[in-house]
Amino acid sequence: MATRKKPLVVVTRKLPDSVETRMRELFDARLNLDDKPMSQTELAEAAKIADVLVPTVTDRIDASVLSQSGEKLKLIANFGNGVDNIDVTTALQRGITVTNTPGVLTEDTADMTMALLLAVPRRLAEGSSVLGSDKPWSGWSPTWMLGHRIWGKRLGIIGMGRIGQAVARRARAFGLQIHYHNRRRVPARTEEELEATYWESLDQMLARMDIISVNCPHTPATYHLLSARRLKLLRSDAYIVNTSRGEVIDENALARMVEAGEIAGAGLDVFEQEPAVSPKLLRLSRTGKVVLLPHMGSATIEGRIDMGTKVIINIQAFMDGHRPPDRVARSRTAVDALSRLDSFDSHELRTYPPDRRRCVGYERLANNRYRNTDGVEFCVGPCP
Repeated sequence: MATRKKPLVVVTRKLPDSVETRMRELFDARLNLDDKPMSQTELAEAAKIADVLVPTVTDRIDASVLSQSGEKLKLIANFGNGVDNIDVTTALQRGITVTNTPGVLTEDTADMTMALLLAVPRRLAEGSSVLGSDKPWSGWSPTWMLGHRIWGKRLGIIGMGRIGQAVARRARAFGLQIHYHNRRRVPARTEEELEATYWESLDQMLARMDIISVNCPHTPATYHLLSARRLKLLRSDAYIVNTSRGEVIDENALARMVEAGEIAGAGLDVFEQEPAVSPKLLRLSRTGKVVLLPHMGSATIEGRIDMGTKVIINIQAFMDGHRPPDRVARSRTAVDALSRLDSFDSHELRTYPPDRRRCVGYERLANNRYRNTDGVEFCVGPCP
């Protein structure tokens, strides 16, 4: 029986060793062991030769890159949940399937959201810097380093998807009152579980909250969703936390208003011009008015390995002639270039509208083994 030729898989950044090792075993994998970010020219060259391209959220796979792709390129298996780094519309028009890695970063990102939600009102970064400076600490005082408690405060969550709901569950344990704005109201059962109040009007919610948590994806519709006009609706003692995408907030307006005392402070893990960070924000961080993190929300070993596992499953499914479980599809009812992310639970078989073709799900077995709904088993990690 002839051995099937392994697909050429080009990986744009350094991934966890266990993920790269399994990729080498399953595919003809070209790895980036130096972890040097690829230029647009290098990404275009990779698209010319690859059967499968595995970019990360910082790689811009735009129309200019895709226009130079070779006939072999049939799958872009994104190492990341968001796909705003990929021109999905152009990819689909060229017959290229796009997949992502939803779900695996939910808990990690929610943890970091809560960390920032605590750090800003309680002035944790400022307190840590006192002990890290050359100047000796003079000791405790009743009126020194006073922040604000979060218990009993109103938290307004923008985007009540997986991450937004995970944030709400954590926040409830800290005694916050949960409010949310979402494109669609979540089921009544979820609202009851989270004791969440829905606001159809984002403007009305913003004006009444103590803390705002941004957990919506970046799409053309959410660019500068928190515009200068909307930021002015916030109370002067309100805080903003963003672990989603920097483009959702008008960063210049935010910095200007925090500096002027029109907003109490902000905790940011993402930035509008990332990796560049606004000098205004850096200056504010030195005064303690904002807490800045370098996009660490999903940075756990477990999360990165889970992401790599999803990438491998998506590639394996595609190469086996099945529809990948985390295929990104263009919504026929969307406005402009909005994409809908349709991911299927790993243990379920579902149909995908409108063509109702079968989707192949995967059941996780023991010892790194998976079985698809056709009964075929394969390993993602090392086989026992």
